[in-house]
This record gives sequence, structure tokens and C-alpha cells, in this order.
Amino acid sequence: MTLFYAAACQTNFPNPVHRREIASRVDRMCTIIRQTVEGYGPFYDVRLFSFPEFAHAAPIHDTPSALLKHLAVEVPNEHTERYHELCRELNIYLQSGSFLEVDPRWPSHVFNTTVLIGPDGLLLKYRKVNPWIPWEVHASPHDVADYPDPLFPVAETEIGRIGVAICYDWLFPEVLRQLTFNGAEILVRVSAYMDPWGTASPLDWWTLVNRTRALENTAYVVASNQAADMKNYPPFGWPGGSMVVDYDGRLLAQADPGPGEKVVVAPINIGQLREERERRQGHDMRAHTRSEAYPYLKQPGLTPAHAWRDGQEQEIRIESLKQRIVQSKTS
Repeated sequence: MTLFYAAACQTNFPNPVHRREIASRVDRMCTIIRQTVEGYGPFYDVRLFSFPEFAHAAPIHDTPSALLKHLAVEVPNEHTERYHELCRELNIYLQSGSFLEVDPRWPSHVFNTTVLIGPDGLLLKYRKVNPWIPWEVHASPHDVADYPDPLFPVAETEIGRIGVAICYDWLFPEVLRQLTFNGAEILVRVSAYMDPWGTASPLDWWTLVNRTRALENTAYVVASNQAADMKNYPPFGWPGGSMVVDYDGRLLAQADPGPGEKVVVAPINIGQLREERERRQGHDMRAHTRSEAYPYLKQPGLTPAHAWRDGQEQEIRIESLKQRIVQSKTS
């Protein structure tokens, strides 16, 4: 299949205070998916769905131990099984909203995690590499000693090669560049991007960054943003504006700014993308990349948590994150 439609979906849930509330969010997202497939059925084959960061839970506590006690879940879980059943029934692919994840291999850590699920099951798991520090106290897999899994996985599917990154990750061009060099043709953004850096001038970072990452990587972008009322996720307002962007940075569809559930759909033509990538000699930033010209990537940045304090990994706290930031500026 070379032509299908993608749906960028946004939600407006109160943030759960306990993991038992996640199921009701999953109920609603499954309903949104089913209604979209059926409603657009006479017009389009909607095959790819994306939901926002914090669709299942947000890091509302200031220590990992509190998140582990109240909100963290293992992934996969009963919720991802429900998504798999729906994907199999409707023959679709779903980039889930994020979970707060605990892994028995690292029981003191919490990860901000999204999964890609298709008719055949779970296809990839992505853990946010760049938490929005200092306020997010979940772990980066980069900071875990001897972390064995790929940081930037890409899934080969019948509708194209799909990669994903979460929210703040997108302000690091290297993240999306690495996904692209790992083979990604569709870059999915699972995000909770708040005002004033949302959809409105003068700081419309949401739109600017999504379009830039698309054109600099010659890739489609499917970007789902949180659209919750401020009372649901204080102290920020969440402007939505979910969108689909083509490989030239062209907006194909965008939800009107403002809180509230919305779904926008737009065409993805993988065959055309592959032809463009093969044909182009100009504006082919992938082929024109002079990797050895950028030695800054070899310089140390934010010290991994396991190496920050005498080789002993400490519980992540807001104050220690602030100290690590200061250290990175002076090292």
C-alpha cells in the first residue's frame, strides 16, 4: 500500500491520579478510533492513528517513587492488548499516547513510553530520550547504565517505515535525524506541548518545529498534541493544533487551535515519498550531510544519571536535575 490516510488525534482528559483510571481513557480512545475509521470509510482508508503524550497519565509527582506508587504500569499490558485487538479488527496501526512505564529490569525508574501497535501486535517501544527537565522526573534510557535496547527504533510495516519521538525530543534535531537515518519515512510526534510555545504567534514552536523536521528529513510528520483544558493539567494550557505535514514541510491538515477532542486526517503517499528521495539531488539534506563536520556531537553534554555522582545512580529529583543542568553548562 502506497497511499493511505493518517489521523492525528487529540484528547481532553482530566489527568488520572491513579493507574486504575487509565482504562476509561483507553475506552474513549478506542471509541475515537472506531468512529474515525467508520466515519471516513466512504472517503478514505485511515490506517495510521496517533495520540498525544500524557493520554494515559502524566508525571504529576516530583519523585519517581511517587509515580511508581500511583501511576506507573508495565508495558505491554492489558491496555495495549485492547489496542492490539482493535488494530487487528480494523487493520490499522496505532501510535499510542504515552504511558508512565516501570520495567522490572530497572524497578526504581519510570520511563515515558509510547508503543506502535499493528494488526500483528506490538511493533516498537519508544522511551522518551529527552525528558522536559527539570520538571519531568522520569528517566531517560540514555542515562541508564548498560541500557541494551535501541534508543531510536524504527518499525517496518506494510504502510511504511515508522519512527516516533515524544514531545521535547523534537527540539533536538539529532533525534529525528537519527530516526531518519535508521530508515524512518513517517515521523510520529506524541506530544503535550503547552502555551505559549504552541500554535500561536509569536512563539508558535509547535508548528515551526513540526514543519522543519519534516522538510529537513524528507519525511512525513504526524503530530498529535495534548488539548486539555488548563484545569486538567495545571499550570499549563494545552493548545492542540494536531497536524500532518508532508516531506516538503507542507501542512496537509491541522486541527483548529484550542482545547478539546479533535481528529484531523490527511493523505500519506509512501510511494511518492520514496520516488522523491530517490530522484532528488537538490534539497536532499540526508544525502548532503557532512557528518564529520560536526565535532560538537562528540563532546560531553548532560551527564548520564549513573555517572553524575561518584558512579552511583540516585533517585531523580528536581533539585538534582537542576544541578546536572548547571554542571553541563560548565563542563
